[in-house]
Amino acid sequence: MRILYVLTTLGVGGAEKLALALGERMEKRGHAVAVLVLMPPVKEQWPTSLRTLHLDMRRSPLSSLRGLMRARRFAAEFQPDLIHSHCFHANIVARLLGLGTRRPVISTIHNVYEGGWPRMMAYRLTDILSRQSVAVSEAAAKRFIDLKAIPARKCRVIVNGIDAAEFAPDAGRRARMRAEMGVSAEPEAEFIWLASGRIAPAKDYPNLLRAFARVRAGRRDSRVRVAARLWIAGEQAEPAFAELQLLASKLDLADSVRWLGLRRDMPALLDAADAFVSGSGWEGMPLALAEAMAMEKPFVATEVGGVRELAGDAGAVVAPRDSEALAEAMLAAMEKSREERCALGRSARQRVVEHFSIDAAADRWEALYKQWSVMSGQ
Repeated sequence: MRILYVLTTLGVGGAEKLALALGERMEKRGHAVAVLVLMPPVKEQWPTSLRTLHLDMRRSPLSSLRGLMRARRFAAEFQPDLIHSHCFHANIVARLLGLGTRRPVISTIHNVYEGGWPRMMAYRLTDILSRQSVAVSEAAAKRFIDLKAIPARKCRVIVNGIDAAEFAPDAGRRARMRAEMGVSAEPEAEFIWLASGRIAPAKDYPNLLRAFARVRAGRRDSRVRVAARLWIAGEQAEPAFAELQLLASKLDLADSVRWLGLRRDMPALLDAADAFVSGSGWEGMPLALAEAMAMEKPFVATEVGGVRELAGDAGAVVAPRDSEALAEAMLAAMEKSREERCALGRSARQRVVEHFSIDAAADRWEALYKQWSVMSGQ
């Protein structure tokens, strides 16, 4: 098959990482793969060996029209059997591209929230141009069906997957990274919480900071006697980053929160951490949590999007926007013995390996591609 992927950007996000990993696996399986990217290249983006064309679309009708014409010329040359797009802007452009090329379009929904009613209306009005809508979690599928953005008969769920071989714990790497980060080698000297993800409203870092302030304060009956530290890895977009720094200062967390910025060594950072935390306000199927689970980290996460589907009973899941509940779950995790936390971590990795591997996800996507390729007579 010849598969054309359409992405809004190659910026460092979970949807982009998943789409590129999927494309690279399809190429290894013998399929011809190419990628169209709506936006120009950005400073920090995922690298890929796939054939890629940036359409350089800007925020103007003329730029969008020019980009769409470039996309049609590229598609005429590449001759895809199908077009697979990811997230709102790419989904809409791919549907228009499919109209011109008469190729089946598969639209992917990566979050429970992709914008307000104008975007939902755009999905509804262009649905006729898409053969299939695929959500990355049951929660995302239900929300978009309830909003009538997509019809239930054309929607299915294919959960995200990660490379469990890449995200596997390594004791030696843990020791090296903790030393590099200046963390004491003494057992239980410091307890490191790691959070990851770009600084954006969806991640609700204010909720996490308020919860962490409660963790630092502890409670009278707490058995925790170790100092807690919070590392936050993610792109530091202004002015939101400055506002978070100010909040951390007001909460007296300046010395206990470490802002790591965008990192390319997440397996090593996860090794060095003692637990993972996510205080998100909304999600689709968070890859960062799946990666932490694969690294055998005990975790606390808010119950948003597909988090419960991913987590199962392998970790603590609490209500979103409830910093007190998040703090209590974090303290409870710290109060567990090392052996108890290790057992939780092993259970988390087993769940990812069995249900959320990238190869299993690729199998499901490949079967869907073949189905539409055959039905379309390509």
